[in-house]
Amino acid sequence: MATTAPKTFLITGVSSGLGRAFALGALDAGHHVIGTVRREADAEAFAALAPDRAYPLVLDVTDFDAIPAAVTDAEQQAGSIDVLVNNAGYGHEGVLEESSMDDLQRQFAANVFGPVAMAKAVLPGMRARRRGHIINVTSMGGFITMPGIGFYCGSKFALEGISEALGKEVAGFGIQVTALAPGQFRTDWAGRSMARTPRSLADYDTVMDPIRAARQAKSGNQPGDPAKAARALLALVESPNPPVRLFLGEDALGLVEQKLDGMRAEIAAWDALSRSTSFTSSALSETGYR
Repeated sequence: MATTAPKTFLITGVSSGLGRAFALGALDAGHHVIGTVRREADAEAFAALAPDRAYPLVLDVTDFDAIPAAVTDAEQQAGSIDVLVNNAGYGHEGVLEESSMDDLQRQFAANVFGPVAMAKAVLPGMRARRRGHIINVTSMGGFITMPGIGFYCGSKFALEGISEALGKEVAGFGIQVTALAPGQFRTDWAGRSMARTPRSLADYDTVMDPIRAARQAKSGNQPGDPAKAARALLALVESPNPPVRLFLGEDALGLVEQKLDGMRAEIAAWDALSRSTSFTSSALSETGYR
């Protein structure tokens, strides 16, 4: 059961993957969970998990106009939302030159615009109550990058930036915002849930073919345990001072630290050129900045 008073969670995408693990963890801990699904059959299955505390919400997070009313209806049934977990989304795999602008728009609609629309729907209530926690599930791909998933990484970079800025905007209202960035977890993300652009340009074979083969081979054998990710989510929610960003998984931490080391080295190597673009001290004094 919950170690604190039960909360009402709104978790998007609870029919599978991390979303389902998050919902199960919150329900097992005694919380109430509003979970979005896209099919009636999934709604019935979700409600059966805890008939008095699991509230299915049939909603596609890319149907932006439907979100405000859906959230209002859900709160009338389950109570005021304490925690929003923006989990719904998907991965797109494809070389940028081979992928279409429609691919990019669909990726951002699900991974960026949908979470923003959900946040906008819960913020008025959280602001009025002067409390709440918005958790945007990003990815280690929101800080590091890998070839072949540029659209996905771009969407997660965008959500990371929006999360960090939003946190600064609402901190004075008692609302906390965290970007939760998982590494590789044992879900269907790299399997049936991933959209893949067909290969068409042979020049990219040496880059893409090994990556695509390795990702498909690892699907179902990733190191991360979704149930442990759910326990981490609950610890995050119960913290009085949650982080702006939390990485999940040793693989995520290792790759992020590797990138930070590379960034520091590159910044140092180009330090002089970076600094060369400022006005001189005398020019600054003439303009009144000093």
